[in-house]
Amino acid sequence: MKSNWLKFFPPAQWLAEYRADWLRPDIIAGVTLAAYAIPVSLAYAALAGLPPQIGIYGYMLGGIGYVLLGSSRQLAVGPTSAISLMIAATVGVLAAGDAVRYAQIASMAALAVAVLCLIAWIFRLSLLVRLISDSILVGFKAGAGLTIIMTQLPSLFGVAGGGRNFFDRVVTLVGQLGGVHWIVFAIGFVAILLILFGERLLPGRPVGLAVVILSIVVATVFGLPALGIPVTGEIPKGLPSFAMPTFGLLEFDELFPLAAGILLLAYVEGVSAARSFAAKHGYSLDVRQEFLGLGAANLAVSFGHGYPVAGGLSQSAVNDQAGAKTPLALVICSATLAICLLFLTGLLTNLPKAVLAAIVFTAVYKLVDIAALMRMWRISRIDFYAAAIALVSVLILGILQGILLAAIASIFLLLARASQPNVAILGRLPGTGRYADSARHPDVEPLADVIAFRPEASLLYINAETVMETVMARVHIAPDIKLVVCGLSSSPFIDLAGAKMLHDLHGELVSRGIAFQIVGARGQVRDVLQADGLAEKTDSANWTRRMDSLLGDLRND
Repeated sequence: MKSNWLKFFPPAQWLAEYRADWLRPDIIAGVTLAAYAIPVSLAYAALAGLPPQIGIYGYMLGGIGYVLLGSSRQLAVGPTSAISLMIAATVGVLAAGDAVRYAQIASMAALAVAVLCLIAWIFRLSLLVRLISDSILVGFKAGAGLTIIMTQLPSLFGVAGGGRNFFDRVVTLVGQLGGVHWIVFAIGFVAILLILFGERLLPGRPVGLAVVILSIVVATVFGLPALGIPVTGEIPKGLPSFAMPTFGLLEFDELFPLAAGILLLAYVEGVSAARSFAAKHGYSLDVRQEFLGLGAANLAVSFGHGYPVAGGLSQSAVNDQAGAKTPLALVICSATLAICLLFLTGLLTNLPKAVLAAIVFTAVYKLVDIAALMRMWRISRIDFYAAAIALVSVLILGILQGILLAAIASIFLLLARASQPNVAILGRLPGTGRYADSARHPDVEPLADVIAFRPEASLLYINAETVMETVMARVHIAPDIKLVVCGLSSSPFIDLAGAKMLHDLHGELVSRGIAFQIVGARGQVRDVLQADGLAEKTDSANWTRRMDSLLGDLRND
């Protein structure tokens, strides 16, 4: 019984396997991750419309929570750009201008995410990761990246900005360009250049932290706050106080869409990143356990007055490149951030907000993956259109509605693809006893007086009609046909609608004096056919025995 419980507590496994020579790289990785997290967390908190220290709380507490129940050894958990923007866009409306209520709702959202994670774990809803295809994720990230960049451009230009969606913000920003604060613009532009060139010349180093330190020195020496340059101001010293989030602020129907959207986005992005590192380092990832890891991270954050967190590829790559061997690196990172909160927050007072905007800009511009979009356009137009739907949805509707619409679009695209299966009309390859799809092999010899077809998908309610229409269209143009053969070797599953379609096809062919045979049924498909009487009706049992040699030569081309 004890061992059964230990499998839900991953530290019991990696601590038992811990080696002394892992300690040094874990410490280095933890300190490096903290150096990366400080500027990024400050910037993402500003993006979320929350005080800067709230972002640091997210990294510090989220990492500790994930270590307890997460199964990845390199995944780093903290605020992300997309979730930060989702909070800003949604909580701002719900809080109605009340800053205290705003922070309370953000913490309540983290608790709601934790509760949904537990529910998803109980009901084994790890299929959530399959709701969003890679193509839709590319489009969503591109839309999120463009939206986030547009929210930061006003801070880089020193103007007020505004607008409800991407296009509204573009129009508003263009109208404000006459009031650009050139010193603010120069600070932001130089910060972007330093970060981009620094990351290229010094990969894996805390370039963002170096730029933050440099900007604080410059702002202090030249008295930039006195010139009207916006800065972060005083950041409260000390660790977060712990308390239950405030209940009763929102109705369930107001909070659930936000929490569900965050969970979907956080889980998909986190599991995708965690899988890549698990494959790289040769250990197994428990995707169901990741619900508990994500839930524990958000539970810890909610009690520390933070907002929802997730595992992200960027911070995890920093952790991995710095040499992290186990989640102990996250503990070291949290301890380092705690020291900074206790003793170093005063140094951040003169940090220009334009530098935070520059950090966000350089962190998210890579989300707009033009190369991936062009590759989809060349290889698969349907995937490109899926990505385009997600991209435009985010730009017009926003992050939350965009991710939910992207999930729905994924389901509809899956159904659309399933509804149009390839129905291979088979012919004989010249000089052989082998058979192949005549559409892919134009040189095949047609079968005399016979139509042999092979549906290359499961036969389901959504595609049964398409299969029948395709076959009957061939029958109509070949009036001398005496036999139709249905090969089910490429159909792993059949439902009642699929079986009914075969009954209807049999009846239609018999009324025309055409024999109908089913071959190649295996497993569940054969069981359904026998239970539904199709095997006897078409004499498929005898025909299958006679056709086994033929089926062995049918190519799935």
